Amino acid sequence: NTPLAHRQTALQSFLLHADPSIIEHVVGDEKADAKQRLDVYFQAYRLRLQEVLATDFEGLHALLGDEGFEQMSLAYIDAYPSQHPSVRWFGRALAGFLAGQYPDRPELAEMAAFEWAWGQAFDAADAPVADDSALAGLDASQWPALTVTLHPSVQQLSLHFNIPAVFAAAVDDKSLPELVHADTAVNWLLWRHELNVHWRSLAGDEFWAMQAAGQGVDFASLCEGLCEWHEPAEVPLRAASLLKTWLGEGLISEVHAG
Repeated sequence: NTPLAHRQTALQSFLLHADPSIIEHVVGDEKADAKQRLDVYFQAYRLRLQEVLATDFEGLHALLGDEGFEQMSLAYIDAYPSQHPSVRWFGRALAGFLAGQYPDRPELAEMAAFEWAWGQAFDAADAPVADDSALAGLDASQWPALTVTLHPSVQQLSLHFNIPAVFAAAVDDKSLPELVHADTAVNWLLWRHELNVHWRSLAGDEFWAMQAAGQGVDFASLCEGLCEWHEPAEVPLRAASLLKTWLGEGLISEVHAG
């Protein structure tokens, strides 16, 4: 490495891991010695990461309060130093971190998971949006092998708490509703449509079908899987209805005829 590259690596190691080896390359003066100068960078870097977390996790901030969120953020920064050139990805391990650090407050991990999914939906790549016309004119023989490509913004997760309602109140700066826990997890869908992120709950059959469709499962196999929830005679209509709903909501980018 060149001397400059070596110093850049040493500075990065100091910011990420508090490695003091960079100090020999820093000159102090009467206003601040080398350690004090480095501390300015160190604290500014950590403050920037705290700001990123506060921006990306407003609902979590509301649940923890200012002091609690600051303490949590600093602990997360220490546990998961930023490894990506973009700070957009800094919070990706937060839900797992919270599950381990706050086992008595599972709503925190759920909020982080929901807000991360929200951010993923918002930042997803642009893609075409198919509509009902994609199904028009399909021959009956084409339906069994029909597959779809979901829009890149589609996200799914399961939650035991009423996290979406709490999140909505937090971002609107309203009083948070009381946390409600359900013994059976509720399935949720998030997606971006016309620059806005939407969400809604999913019945068990739709949750499964959307996951399967996203993995390239064809219409015939979808129908077979839906028999777990419906009588065989009802399944083709239910599967077709789901496809029509997804097309109407902008959840599908492409329909691939068999």
